[in-house]
Amino acid sequence: MTDLRGRSFLTLLDYTPEEILYLLDLADKLKADKKQGITHDLLKGKNIVLLFEKTSTRTRCAFEVAGYDEGANVTFLSNSQMGKKESIEDTALVLGSSYDGIEFRGYAQDTVKMLADKSGVPVWNGLTDDYHPTQVLADTMTIREHFGDIKGRKLVFAGDARNNMGNSLMIVSAKLGMHFTAFAPKELWSDDISCVEGADAVYTDIWVSMGEEDQMDERIRLLKPYQVNKELMDRTGNPDAIFLHCLPSFHDANTEISKAVQEKYGFAEMEVTDEVFRSPNSLVFDEAENRLHSIKAVMCATLGNEPNKILD
Repeated sequence: MTDLRGRSFLTLLDYTPEEILYLLDLADKLKADKKQGITHDLLKGKNIVLLFEKTSTRTRCAFEVAGYDEGANVTFLSNSQMGKKESIEDTALVLGSSYDGIEFRGYAQDTVKMLADKSGVPVWNGLTDDYHPTQVLADTMTIREHFGDIKGRKLVFAGDARNNMGNSLMIVSAKLGMHFTAFAPKELWSDDISCVEGADAVYTDIWVSMGEEDQMDERIRLLKPYQVNKELMDRTGNPDAIFLHCLPSFHDANTEISKAVQEKYGFAEMEVTDEVFRSPNSLVFDEAENRLHSIKAVMCATLGNEPNKILD
């Protein structure tokens, strides 16, 4: 049986296909058990800290609820002195002496790597500029849940393909045998719309990532032609093709940013139209829920008390 205890979760490049499938199996089991009101106290007595440089809804909630479900104590830390009055190395040593596991969500991949190298405890990457491994674990969980399998499925990413989501989806596709391609401008990848033909899943992300807000004008100019709309979904030729998005999404005018974009550019729907976002083929909220179960699997597998006992 696979044993991941003591391992950090920084990028799926560090995990074998068998280990990723093990995490998906564990996530499926934890989800099914939660639906039945069953918990296992796999993290009982563990203290976990969530270290955030970037804001979040799903990542924070998923880590906190996952920890509490399995008996952990969780601290949310968004105002640490790391990088200001205290070095990353010193922060890692301090946190590692008080906590059994550390989650980091921020900018540099080097930061989460330093935390893992110096803290002496498992460290989980909740998002960096390079990778978003917990998100793509939820994505593949959703794809497998819907279709019953992963291998051989075609996944198309539309939009800014050189970001953390593009990187991570490409990695997990290579690991698990999915066909991955990107429909993006040449500055950010390079492919044409014909690549969406035969897709089982079409994925997109917001056009401007956190920390890149000053590039809004350029990103809208580049990416408007790569919006996921009904025409693009129809181009797949697959009426059963699903739509995925890591969220949040600018699919209507009901956010401050969307309203500002509408006032300046004359439209509010950005990376995806409201029609596609709300369509029966959209699994974005199943995907969001699966953040909880897949993150719980990562935490339990790497830090839990005998996680394999629930798979026996």
